[in-house]
Amino acid sequence: MSDDPAPVYEGLKWKAGQWERVNDPLAAEEALQIKINGTPFTVIMRTPGHEEDLVRGLLYTEDLYNGQKMLNLGSVEYNDLGYISSVDLFIPQEDLGDSYLNSRTLLSVSSCGICGKRELEDLSLKGEVLKMKTLVDARIIPEMFEKMKKEQVLFSKTGGCHAAALFDDQGGLLALREDIGRHNAVDKVIGAMLSAEKRQKAEFLLVSGRISYEIVAKTFRAKVPVLAAVSSPSSLAVDFAKELGITLIAFGRGNRFTCYARPERLRIN
Repeated sequence: MSDDPAPVYEGLKWKAGQWERVNDPLAAEEALQIKINGTPFTVIMRTPGHEEDLVRGLLYTEDLYNGQKMLNLGSVEYNDLGYISSVDLFIPQEDLGDSYLNSRTLLSVSSCGICGKRELEDLSLKGEVLKMKTLVDARIIPEMFEKMKKEQVLFSKTGGCHAAALFDDQGGLLALREDIGRHNAVDKVIGAMLSAEKRQKAEFLLVSGRISYEIVAKTFRAKVPVLAAVSSPSSLAVDFAKELGITLIAFGRGNRFTCYARPERLRIN
């Protein structure tokens, strides 16, 4: 069984006009399906490890279990990497909380934002791999991060909001939206792109937080080929970006960033 919560990924790091190869540990992100009494309840994304604590805490805080006995994970399944992928808990009817009995949808089960997923198969993404449209000059990427930072009006006032911004292939800002939730910010800016009919021009999606599986999925559905973040990506985000044809860039701070997937879109001098 794998017990490494930080697998190492190869990347190309741009710093002060120079490229260097790096091997960076990234936080592991994997799906966990929770079944209750044999029925799929929800799927959450998490860093593997301490699954019993996670499930117990989730069921308690979401008012799904009101029994006094310590729950165990019941039937457990593992994926090819050795991580727990599914658990099936037996909970007597009298110990199920009101939220479960009322079939309330979990609105926030993790920070990854895949609310409403009940089966592992629901995580699959369909569509053609994103093709490379044009090569882009790597030097414009730090400039785009700076532009996004300057336009984060709500963040400058509150210090508590995420931003998502769309740019064209020349680094021109198409739209920027802010929200207290990073997934909400991405949804907002993609919605702005659709309503303004700017879909064909959008080449870059920049986000102020980290990149998880769900951010990659939203980028893929919007057919934006380059995704870049101020913070780190998860392991699953990098894996999916490679598979879906998305150039994934992270740690965009100052005059540096690291590309972990599909660097062929970047013009390297």
